[in-house]
Amino acid sequence: MSGAARTQARGDRTVEFRAEELASRFPPLLVEAERVAQSVAQGVHGRRRAGSGDAFWQYRRAQPGDGAGAIDWRRSARSDHLYVRETEWAASQAVWLWLDGSASMHWRSDTGLPTKHSRARLLILALASLLLRGGERVAALAGEMPPLWGSGALARLAETLERAGDAPAVPPSRLPRHATLVLAGDFLDPLPVLASRLEALARTGAGGHLLQILDPAEESLPYAGRLRFLGLEGEGELETGRAEDLRQEYQRRLAEQRDGLAAMARALGWSFATHRTDRPPAPCLLALAQSVGGLG
Repeated sequence: MSGAARTQARGDRTVEFRAEELASRFPPLLVEAERVAQSVAQGVHGRRRAGSGDAFWQYRRAQPGDGAGAIDWRRSARSDHLYVRETEWAASQAVWLWLDGSASMHWRSDTGLPTKHSRARLLILALASLLLRGGERVAALAGEMPPLWGSGALARLAETLERAGDAPAVPPSRLPRHATLVLAGDFLDPLPVLASRLEALARTGAGGHLLQILDPAEESLPYAGRLRFLGLEGEGELETGRAEDLRQEYQRRLAEQRDGLAAMARALGWSFATHRTDRPPAPCLLALAQSVGGLG
């Protein structure tokens, strides 16, 4: 066995060991994500692709699953590592996933419901499972890990999302042109703030899919009587003698927020969908998967 081959084999074993270690930290989550993905897998048939392309995009470190024919031996000879020459089309096929980790996402109105963050994470990982089954690559929009595929990729993605926490999305300059993005959060920030962030990503030519996830109480405001509302992200507090008096105006403003998000997505050529945490995840996952790059 050549020195380069031995180096690659050692790297493969290291990655496999790391993936198994990460998987052991998230077994219930990964099992649930796979279960949800399996429940809708028959309704998804894989992304339609236009061609392989030949425009050089970048060199990347070789990973498990790269055959010997994919290695750029001339570039690798100048380093202690093996490198693969990626074309622009191949690089752009990764689906970049982002999960809102802000404080508001960790709220729930009832202990019998999942938090918004838990549901968003489940849907993102279940979507990643479907994409990986179809031979696609997935990447976390926050963090340094390159696009992943193959055995162990789902566990590594789960760990990356966990470690990223509330980290901001990756700078648009790091995205390949015409990337595919999936962003999951409650999107309750002011619309001008959201517009600025999304437009920066869209200027790279990225296609995007927004999934707004809300707790049912955030849609209906079912409270009555004297209450004190506490902001989770530094908004302060509001005390009211009759919470029910706030309901109509609150629902109007929430509808404006949602309409604004939908209009923003349309203007960018992106898709927009909503999901409530008291509803089953499978229908939402199927609709999202069918929107991402022509799945279905």
